[in-house]
Amino acid sequence: MTQNATLALVGAVGGAGTTRTAVECGAVLARAGRDVTVLDAAFATQGLADYVEGRIDADLTAVLADGVDLEAATYAIETETPGRLRAIPAHGPFDRLARAKTAGAAERFERQIAAAGLSADVVIVDTPPIAANQAVAAVNACNRIALVAPDTVRGADGVARLRGRLQDLDVSLDAVLAACVGEDDGEVLQEATGAIPESDVTSAGRCPAAATGDDRFAQGVVDAVESVLGLDLDIEFADPGRFERLLPGDP
Repeated sequence: MTQNATLALVGAVGGAGTTRTAVECGAVLARAGRDVTVLDAAFATQGLADYVEGRIDADLTAVLADGVDLEAATYAIETETPGRLRAIPAHGPFDRLARAKTAGAAERFERQIAAAGLSADVVIVDTPPIAANQAVAAVNACNRIALVAPDTVRGADGVARLRGRLQDLDVSLDAVLAACVGEDDGEVLQEATGAIPESDVTSAGRCPAAATGDDRFAQGVVDAVESVLGLDLDIEFADPGRFERLLPGDP
């Protein structure tokens, strides 16, 4: 992994669980002692705001549309980890969202992703399916790109579609993550480089579950982060077993 890595986690389809994946990946990195900042490029859903306690005043759209300082839009996600996990959510009214989606705002977004990396070891951008300027900015600015998809036919179709869009943008894809994988899922994403099982924790208020968890969900998140960023987090679990359903052909 390079210093100050920047990772765009891109939803291959809507509802892929990209926001939750971004927060949980950030949590295991913080568990391993890294300082992590997660930015919310999914302006339509603004899901990262659900993981921030208390009132949100300044947000990412205010940074991009109104020139608000990035630090003013940065909030702690409380975790009992050696490293810090912070969020820069999108949480703005429609008119500001529209102004934050312009081509000029997208250029500013690329610079803000780089700026976030000055105070974090890893920057993760929660990125929607690539169909708007801020999503294009995210994949252009980040040095690692991973698609997040359900292990379904719909997910596989989304991965194929997003591969084409990334090629059009001359951006390389580094990994595909199967998210929320259940016991009965059909291993449709045979190209996946990581698989994150379903979690028993479903409420954003109880997340990130992988920050201290010792179950196979936490182990799956660790495996996914290690595969995407090419590192060893050196996180030990009471049960050393990994999530059994990983990749087709794995021992």
